[in-house]
Amino acid sequence: MPLTRGRIGGYDSERMAFGFTMLDGGQTVECQISDAAMDELADTKGTPSIARQAQFLTLRDSIERIASDLYDSGSMVKGGTIRIFTKHIRKPQS
Repeated sequence: MPLTRGRIGGYDSERMAFGFTMLDGGQTVECQISDAAMDELADTKGTPSIARQAQFLTLRDSIERIASDLYDSGSMVKGGTIRIFTKHIRKPQS
């Protein structure tokens, strides 16, 4: 079952990742996307940390779809955080 939209958590400068939540029914699922993965998705590099929330909002639908697909794949540990890295970003084939 696909996850549904949760809340925006914000930027974590130590992990260099942006946090957000998704919902599985009544259960909250913690999620993060790395700076590099967000830049890969946006086809850019070196976005300043202060601009990460705006970048997340622009890419939110795609990011949440990736998080939901990872969750549905069954490879996540129950209660664990879904972490999206560049390896999870599928670029269209030329």
